[in-house]
Amino acid sequence: MNIVILAAGQGKRMHSNLPKVLHPVAGKALVAHVIDAARSLAPQTICLVYGHGGDAVRTSVDAPDLHWVVQEPQLGTGHAVMQAVPQLSAAETTLVLYGDVPLIQAETLRKLVHAARGALAILTVELADPTGYGRIVHNAAGEVVRIVEQKDASAEERSIREVNTGIIALPTARLAEWLARLSNDNAQQEYYLTDIVGMAVADGVPIRTTQPQGEWEVLGVNSKVQLAELERVAQRQTAERLMEQGVRLADPARLDVRGELLCGRDVFIDVNCVFEGRVVLEEAVDIGPCCVLKNASIGAGSRLAAFSHVEDAIVGPDGVIGPFARLRPGTELGAGVHVGNFVELKNTKVAAQSKANHLAYVGDAIIGSRVNIGAGTITCNYDGANKFKTIIEDDAFIGSDTQLVAPVTVGRGATLGAGTTLTKDAPPDTLTLSRARQVSISGWKRPQKVKK
Repeated sequence: MNIVILAAGQGKRMHSNLPKVLHPVAGKALVAHVIDAARSLAPQTICLVYGHGGDAVRTSVDAPDLHWVVQEPQLGTGHAVMQAVPQLSAAETTLVLYGDVPLIQAETLRKLVHAARGALAILTVELADPTGYGRIVHNAAGEVVRIVEQKDASAEERSIREVNTGIIALPTARLAEWLARLSNDNAQQEYYLTDIVGMAVADGVPIRTTQPQGEWEVLGVNSKVQLAELERVAQRQTAERLMEQGVRLADPARLDVRGELLCGRDVFIDVNCVFEGRVVLEEAVDIGPCCVLKNASIGAGSRLAAFSHVEDAIVGPDGVIGPFARLRPGTELGAGVHVGNFVELKNTKVAAQSKANHLAYVGDAIIGSRVNIGAGTITCNYDGANKFKTIIEDDAFIGSDTQLVAPVTVGRGATLGAGTTLTKDAPPDTLTLSRARQVSISGWKRPQKVKK
């Protein structure tokens, strides 16, 4: 088939410099959702009609499988499809989609395309409030005879609840023929794609309608209010899918998935968590409230306490993270690793059973197994120009308030006394400390504030 995606509109009611179709829902541009749905049908051609903000649209979503056609000026939906006709195979069915209707499902589109064999197929839906939509007008026999736009509809026609979603499928040869006959003799002086319905009736072409799974599939965006409403709809669909797979959500209304979230059995997610990019939660993972995970993998049985941030990092099985922990890009934790409150790791590999439970920064490091990193420890890995690596071998104990000035190695089983500033390698199985000798001065008096 051919697929035409209309994405040329300015979206004045968005009150934004960003083209309407590039506003995000569930972490992805509106039009990107539509392109993904189109690709799932494996069409021969995907033609994207753009106009307002064209350079930005192309930069954001361009791909080798897209055929780009500019609509300038924008003179209505019929005019937009006219621009695409030269790119379409006349022997195939053409499906018309809209770049601001992002939640349309592939199965719904397959049904519509199937109905378009030798016919004009229209995706319709019944709305409690059809204001703003074109109404589906039937004759006494129940046959579709035309679609009338809101501004051109009579009072009786405006009472019709079945509306046109704008999504249609039909033989391409017929489409080209009817587009050539369109007129802009209407209130908006635009070429309406919906006018081809009347032409199909006049030419005796069957008109069939199909319906989506739910109204949510065909909701479009014309304002920031509608964008926010659609975001919640999208998140609710994601939440329901996760719960059907066995995930337990503390509150489905307080979940934000802005990418792909893959969950094993018996995963629990508390409120106000955000998942971006591709996130994998293995079996029995427990995510506390207000956590943010981006491009992360969390191993089976691991627990993330409240307000933990994990980005481009891997947590092994049975890990204990947070609260208020931050795992930055390049961090990889082995099994049973503990990373506690206000601990930050960056580009660091930590082997099994090691712990950093309080107030530490470890960056550009390799940490062995069963290492204990005391509170206030930092790796001094940056000299202002270059990064250097710290290596801490198995079973080492790092005392509190220690600074490890990289490049430096702490040997296997070594102990660093509290307050040490380590500038040279610490040998294995040895206590190393650098600390000024403690002095007590008798008779010393604290300074007194001078009275003026």
